[in-house]
Amino acid sequence: MEDRHEAPVQPATHAKVRILDTANRLFYNEGVHSVGIDRIIAEAGVTKTTLYKYYKSKELLTVSYLQLRDNYVRDIVASLQAQTEDPIERLHLLVEAIAGEAEKPDFRGCPFINATAQFSDPQHPVRLAITEHRRWYSEQVEHMFRDAGHPDPLQARDDFFLARDGAYASANLGDPATATAALRRMTGRLIGQASGGQASGGQASGGQASGGHSEA
Repeated sequence: MEDRHEAPVQPATHAKVRILDTANRLFYNEGVHSVGIDRIIAEAGVTKTTLYKYYKSKELLTVSYLQLRDNYVRDIVASLQAQTEDPIERLHLLVEAIAGEAEKPDFRGCPFINATAQFSDPQHPVRLAITEHRRWYSEQVEHMFRDAGHPDPLQARDDFFLARDGAYASANLGDPATATAALRRMTGRLIGQASGGQASGGQASGGQASGGHSEA
C-alpha cells in the first residue's frame, strides 16, 4: 500500500460521495424505482440543488450506482488474478467470491439482475450499463476457461453464469447455504472438465473502485 499524504477532501466532494453512497445502499436494498430522489436527498444530508449539480437526473445517478458496482467486481477479478497465475485456481477463487457474496446476511440478489427487471428498454442508459458489465464479465470468465484448457470455453462460460445467476436468485429467495452448495457442485464439474491449460493466461485485469455488494 502506498504511503502518501492526501489533500483534504473538499465538502463538495464529500457531498457527491454521500449522495452516491446513499443511492448505492437504498437502490440495492429497496430497488431503484422504490426510492425517490427526495429520500436520497434527506438521507444523504444534501440539498436538491447539490444533488442535481452532480447527478443531472435519477437516471444518471442509477447509472453511476451500477458503475460503482461494476468497478467493485473488476477489483475482485483483478485481485484473484494477482493471487495466482493458475487459471484453474482463479476459477475456484471466483466461485468462492460469488459464494461469499451470496452468504452475506444483507445479500439482496445481484444488483444488475435486479436493475434489469426494472428497466425494460434495452436501449435505456441503465440497461446499456448492465449490458456492458455483463459483456466484460463474460469475457473474463471465458478467458479463464480457455486458459484452463476447457474443451468448450464458450459453453463453459454460459453454464457458469447460469449456475451463478441461479445461485444468487436462490440465495435471495431461500437458503443461501443450499444455493452456494449447488453453485460449488455445478461449477466444480465445469472446472473439472478443464485440463489445466496454460498457467500464465492473458486475461485483462479489472479496474479500481469500491462498492458494497458485487455482481461477482
